[in-house]
Amino acid sequence: MRTKTTLSAADAAKIVEACKVEAAKNSWLVSIAVTDEAGYLIHLERLDGAGLPSAEIATLKARTAAIAKAPTKALEDVVKERPAVGLMPNRLPVQGGVPIIYNGECVGGIGVSGVKSHEDEIVAIAGREALLASL
Repeated sequence: MRTKTTLSAADAAKIVEACKVEAAKNSWLVSIAVTDEAGYLIHLERLDGAGLPSAEIATLKARTAAIAKAPTKALEDVVKERPAVGLMPNRLPVQGGVPIIYNGECVGGIGVSGVKSHEDEIVAIAGREALLASL
C-alpha cells in the first residue's frame, strides 16, 4: 500500500479564492471549477455576471486537465492533428484547464470559463500557484 495525497475542500476553497482575486484584478466574470484527480467536482463557483454555460464549461475543462494530467491547451493542440481526440466523452480540449501536480502526481484539475481561453488559463494558473505556494 502507498499513501496518496488528495485535495481537501479547504484546498479547493484556497484555489477558488486565488482565482477570484486574479479574475477581479482583470474585471473578468468567470466560473471556476476544481476537481479531484479523477475529474469529480469538489468546488464550483460562478461569479456574479458570468455566463450561464461557463459553469459547465469550467467543470469540463477541470475534468479534462485532471484526467489527462496535462493543460487543456496541450489537448487542444493535439486535436488539430488528430480530430478524433476531440470526441472523447466528458472532456473538453479547450484552453483554460490546468492539472494540479504535487510531488509528481496529479491530484486534481482547475477549469475556468467566461473570458478568452488564454485568459481563462491565466486565472486557473493563479489558483494552482496559490495552492502550491502554500504547501
